[in-house]
Amino acid sequence: MAIFAIIFSSNCSRIEQNNDPIIGIWIEAASFQEGSTAKNTTRKEWIFNDVYLGRYHEFNAGKIIEQTDFRWSQEDGIYTIEYGELKNKSIDIVTINTVSDGILLQQNDGNILAIKE
Repeated sequence: MAIFAIIFSSNCSRIEQNNDPIIGIWIEAASFQEGSTAKNTTRKEWIFNDVYLGRYHEFNAGKIIEQTDFRWSQEDGIYTIEYGELKNKSIDIVTINTVSDGILLQQNDGNILAIKE
């Protein structure tokens, strides 16, 4: 009886795996286009994890100048990114688009927010 109880309780506590395509590291499109040239020393980075959370970093000359945690959600292919502590960072609403250069996070107005690294 104890064995059945253990098996039953372990089956009920499985965590669903989130395979959303947004999971991973994304960098600001301008940083990607500039590459490693000396002109552009600013880099913005979003790290999305599988529990609908993430971390945003902004680097200048390789040093973190701004960072915050964020929450993300997805409904019908539309992603909402809500930032925590940064008051100057508004909510981003984006979709994922695949192009010949890679996978993009595109804002409603057509601007590209980030590219998947």
